[in-house]
Amino acid sequence: MYKRRRFLAFATVGAVVCTAGFTPSLSQAASGGDGVEKGSYAVTHGLTADDVKNINALNDRALAFGQPGKPPAELPPSASAPFRTPDSVDDRETPPAEPLDRMPDAYRAYGGRATTVVNNYIRKWQQVYSHRDGKRQQMTAEQRESLSYGCVGVTWVNSGPYPTNKLAFASFDENKYKNDLKNTSPRPNETRAEFEGRIAKASFDEGKGFKRARDVASIMNKALENAHDEGTYLGNLKTDLTNKNDALLHEDSRSNFYSALRNTPSFKERDGGNYDPSKMKAVIYSKHFWSGQDQRGSSDKRKYGDPEAFRPGQGTGLVDMSKDRSIPRSPANPGESWVNFDYGWFGAQTAADGDKTTWTHGDHYHAPNSDLGPMHVHESTFRKWSAGYADFDRGTYVITFIPKSWNTAPAEVQQGWS
Repeated sequence: MYKRRRFLAFATVGAVVCTAGFTPSLSQAASGGDGVEKGSYAVTHGLTADDVKNINALNDRALAFGQPGKPPAELPPSASAPFRTPDSVDDRETPPAEPLDRMPDAYRAYGGRATTVVNNYIRKWQQVYSHRDGKRQQMTAEQRESLSYGCVGVTWVNSGPYPTNKLAFASFDENKYKNDLKNTSPRPNETRAEFEGRIAKASFDEGKGFKRARDVASIMNKALENAHDEGTYLGNLKTDLTNKNDALLHEDSRSNFYSALRNTPSFKERDGGNYDPSKMKAVIYSKHFWSGQDQRGSSDKRKYGDPEAFRPGQGTGLVDMSKDRSIPRSPANPGESWVNFDYGWFGAQTAADGDKTTWTHGDHYHAPNSDLGPMHVHESTFRKWSAGYADFDRGTYVITFIPKSWNTAPAEVQQGWS
């Protein structure tokens, strides 16, 4: 029943895209990093409009659960049904506990990605990533609850707190953007708003954004070494930034960059950092999302992207995420449904070639007894992860901190299990 329903959902939603025309506009597809036109998250994963509505609602609920006091996304009264949170979404379930000594089954590998059900991921996590001070741990009920929320849950369970995205980096080529606007023309039947949104998206380089985050994390980790108080850490950080002539040196002392460590909950915990910077390390995750989130702005920007939104600072690469409310893209055509975000966990892998790194993420929240079905966890190459979907036109790479005593961010990650 479940598999049959999923196939029909894929065919139904996919027909919206496949019959739209030979050359799809941005409203039907978006170009990925490899130049291949990428469809929507719904089409790729065989989701119905109701599935997407429930996923977005659960993502909002996770935000409220993970960051108490943060206001949910504000939608105007005219917002269409797919973007309104249902009165109740009660089919999410917390995966059951897995025995600590149970080995994972093999993943299913294809096209740069290895996939498994969430229960099997828990078994792998317990064997490989659960260690605290060298001892394997069973995933707790609280951790399994966090994990059950889907893509954000994978990052959540590995980073500790719900991801706040405050120290986000990206790369935008201003010259390419201006030149392409000047020297290229809209595609057939493409509006000016679609054209500008497409050119803006193509001017972001996720590979360079990821590299910038890795370079900054490396500087931070060097500053953490042998620093037993925050003042020493900040002094080390500023010295290295000065030596490298890095623009981050000139960030305000109260900025997210300089306050990131002290605002990390595990830094303050007795069994975490215990206020000792040398016990912490900088790690990375990624968030894909939509730029057109201003509900009081142009409807075209909500449909096709806001070229000016969420651009990184020149020199620093920092992205101001304060206006990110995880609001999904607005539909431009009947039948379109867009997911509001996607998270991928990187950690602290040391492979020099970014394309040889592994990104861990989930497909949707865990609902094994509903039509949506169980949550799956993917382990993807960077190329696969960064290609994204038409739902998203921004990809940021975010730095946070975890205690060194945790093993959720090892230097090497093996894709799948064999």
